[in-house]
Amino acid sequence: MSADAAAGDFVTRLKKLDCCAVSDALDKLHLKGAVTGLTELVSSRRIAGRILTVKLGVGESPAGKPRHVSTTAIEAAQPGDIIVVEQHSGVNAASWGGILTLGAKLRGVAGVIADGPVRDIDEARQHDFPVFGKGVTTFTARGRIVELSTGEPIRVGEIPVKPGDYVIADGSGVVFISAENIERVLAAAEEIFAREAAMAQALREGKPITEVMGANYENMLRN
Repeated sequence: MSADAAAGDFVTRLKKLDCCAVSDALDKLHLKGAVTGLTELVSSRRIAGRILTVKLGVGESPAGKPRHVSTTAIEAAQPGDIIVVEQHSGVNAASWGGILTLGAKLRGVAGVIADGPVRDIDEARQHDFPVFGKGVTTFTARGRIVELSTGEPIRVGEIPVKPGDYVIADGSGVVFISAENIERVLAAAEEIFAREAAMAQALREGKPITEVMGANYENMLRN
């Protein structure tokens, strides 16, 4: 299987899971990747896919023709990709906005995750485009922050994130999986997801919840 085909298979499998199962799998494997404080601001649709990275901050843009923040990532995106933005400047300025949303939607981007404030939320709702962020603002990036890099390693919360890594995001939060760990994290998460589905079915069939969530559940994440 080619690298692209394998990545597509990983994304297909990831889309069948949820953030909590993947977070539990990371716990089981003693890995980090879950980030708290990033809220589902637009759409209740779960997103999962490969990552394109953007880093924003104060200072000077890299040499070359000035471009508005995140436009380079949108043009580089493949359908289904997820743009992840670091904005740790401390400046109250939008990491993402309405025209970017439309451009990303037309490009087939699955959603955006911004470790910073975003704006034009009403427009994102109109486009049914999933946006996760740390909060909202009305303040533009123009004249406040610049794009420092695209396609380079960033940090989201305390988690290092690289282009080509994987992410899943839903109403419970956001979880990152490094490309080198994706296969074993998926295997562990699928096992957890299947066991929890079996437990739910046992409850529907009348089994007492104290038995369903007994010692086996408490020890489920132990190796």
